[in-house]
Amino acid sequence: MPTYKYIARDDSGQEVSGSKESKNRDQLAGELRKEGLQVLDIQEQKGFFSLSLGKPSASVKLEEMVIFTRQMSTMISAGIPLLEALEILEEQQENKGFKYALGDVVDRVRAGSDFSAALAQHPKIFVKIYVSMVKAGEASGQLDVILSRLAEYQEATAKLIREIKSAMTYPCISLTLIFAITGFLMVYIIPQFKEIFTSLGIELPPITAMLMAISDFLVNSGHWILLGIIGMIFGIVMYSKTPLGRSHLDYIKLKMPVFGDLFQKVALSRFSRTFSTLIRSGVPILGALEIVGATSGNVLLEKALQVAMQSVKEGEPLAEPLSQFWVFPPMVTRMVAIGERSGALEALLEKISEFYDDQVEAAVETLTSLIEPIMIGVMGFVVGGIVLAVFMPIFKLQAQLAGGN
Repeated sequence: MPTYKYIARDDSGQEVSGSKESKNRDQLAGELRKEGLQVLDIQEQKGFFSLSLGKPSASVKLEEMVIFTRQMSTMISAGIPLLEALEILEEQQENKGFKYALGDVVDRVRAGSDFSAALAQHPKIFVKIYVSMVKAGEASGQLDVILSRLAEYQEATAKLIREIKSAMTYPCISLTLIFAITGFLMVYIIPQFKEIFTSLGIELPPITAMLMAISDFLVNSGHWILLGIIGMIFGIVMYSKTPLGRSHLDYIKLKMPVFGDLFQKVALSRFSRTFSTLIRSGVPILGALEIVGATSGNVLLEKALQVAMQSVKEGEPLAEPLSQFWVFPPMVTRMVAIGERSGALEALLEKISEFYDDQVEAAVETLTSLIEPIMIGVMGFVVGGIVLAVFMPIFKLQAQLAGGN
């Protein structure tokens, strides 16, 4: 059996630590509780030759977070104590990584920690916006309301992600098929026709000769092309991890044809919804701006919000610095300005997010309806062009034979 190190608190409030063998972490936690100890932390003790990975990977899907948050909100609003609600959800959780994290949260809350502080120990699962809103809910005594808003926010975010995936899936699959079919024809089929034409001594039309030359290049240098593509992808990935690279790629993403406008609308929808949810939950505007910038997923938006934070600290209205950045259209900055003057900023931000949600949905439907015939046309043009180039010498040979007869 594996050996675990544990830290716990006894009845007098003193921390105790030690190590003990047990089948798993949950069983050890139960044994320590029976001894009257409040478990604070349990970690697997690894030997020198141990290959154990310790705690399970904390990979939690957004849909799982939505269900957890919605269930927490429902149970707390029904009067179930926080600790009991957490224990119920930990017990029924099937995701091992999530279950481990919830077990740790339960132990910390039982030991006297604030709910938000316990969640903050697992930043890969409970992101900054989540922890900040829970903290605001604890301070205001409206934790159930805040959790309900969080669930609504997560549901809207999940819907937005699904729409983007649906917009990107078809063109990605279509392009992959086009490249795969074209590559197969050029590398395996065209060389066979070339051998036939060469053996018959047929004079090739220019378009066929060019096709054969491209085929020869792909056959002879295909491995170098593949290595070049892999190297280019690796270079882009590494470059994207640098601050300058992220900035350049985010700029390209927002300016690229067709999809750039969609990505900008998604970014604005996410910005306005996150900002509105935080302000409505009682998070101070400066703290909300910091969280929105950190979770925006776009460097250009993050830089704009950093400038806005500095301006707000100096007493300027929020709309003024935002209007200096092209990422924020005039409609957004004007509505923010109206919201600041009227004292209804969160309500107008919610309207902005609803507007851009509708825009994204309409854009996805339009793109889907346009991309399908375009991709079919491109595939037909490429494959049809190759077939035509291959059969032109055959037609020419038939004409010569008919003329000879």
